[in-house]
Amino acid sequence: MKAVMNASRAMAMWASVRVLRRAFREQQAIVREVHTLAAEIVRSPSDSPVAFAVDLDPAPGPLLTLRRNLFSTLFQATYHVLEIAPERRRLYGAINYLFRIWVTSADNLLDREDKVTLPIRMPGQSRVMRQVVAIMAADRILAQMLNAAVRERQIAQEEAVVLSESSLQVLLPSAAQEATEEGGITDRPRPEYVLDTIHRLKTGMLFHLPFLGLERVERGVDRRKMTVLKDALMAFGLGCQILDDIRDMARDHRERRHNYVLSCLQWSADPYTRTLDKRRPEAEERLHAEVPHVVLPAARLAMKHLCAGLAAMSREGLDIRNAAIDTMAGVLFDALDLTDLKYAL
Repeated sequence: MKAVMNASRAMAMWASVRVLRRAFREQQAIVREVHTLAAEIVRSPSDSPVAFAVDLDPAPGPLLTLRRNLFSTLFQATYHVLEIAPERRRLYGAINYLFRIWVTSADNLLDREDKVTLPIRMPGQSRVMRQVVAIMAADRILAQMLNAAVRERQIAQEEAVVLSESSLQVLLPSAAQEATEEGGITDRPRPEYVLDTIHRLKTGMLFHLPFLGLERVERGVDRRKMTVLKDALMAFGLGCQILDDIRDMARDHRERRHNYVLSCLQWSADPYTRTLDKRRPEAEERLHAEVPHVVLPAARLAMKHLCAGLAAMSREGLDIRNAAIDTMAGVLFDALDLTDLKYAL
């Protein structure tokens, strides 16, 4: 109970930061807007048999919490810090939400998961087909939003073309990295390579997606500040990925995926590597408590990256109290069910 209360207080601390609070309200409006457009698109023809009807759950409430929108709120906050015009902030934020649909739906297909991006209702189990429809719907939502932005003179036609084409191009390096793991890796590279190369493509690049519009079509942006914010979000993203690796040690071992902690074990010739090979743990097992001598340094490195990212963003205008940064970074431990590890640091 105490851990739950502390996690709630930490989440409230995020909401207490003025810029983040404004960004979160804006993010909620963006989710509602995308949901409204999706509901108009994802619906079966009127003459479809009832048993084969497809539509969208009309209540987006579960998708509106701060916990579900933590990264998106941070992205939206960068637009406030960079003083982007409100109508463009909303457009870029909506494109970010579509990125979230594309990336999460692709991950669901690759990892056989079912994280909800659009609450699509279909008959049967339909885990795979829901992801396919979500990706197809996101493409059509993007077209509608860009056409509307051109009509309302928020962007020029040529800028809409650039945003449309670039929205795929910027995902390709991360997609290529995922493709190298699809059949399972045969060797574990050094941990430094995993962190500095693999994870920068796998996750860090995804934290640069919010800068698509700023870099490709926006004029008059403070380039120095934008570079600092990009570096800060990359650091934050790498911290998140290290925590993912700690949580997913069993899954990544079983499915032969890159993992910073598993590479640390491999390259230090830790005997636990042989234990894993013999034991073949189930994907959902949590293993971090079994090797604290490797996991705790990794968790400290994750915390260092998270705090460095938040501190840099704070200096550029996010205005987080220094005393709050550690607590706010700790929210990511809670979100990944690693609260016990946070208290062990």
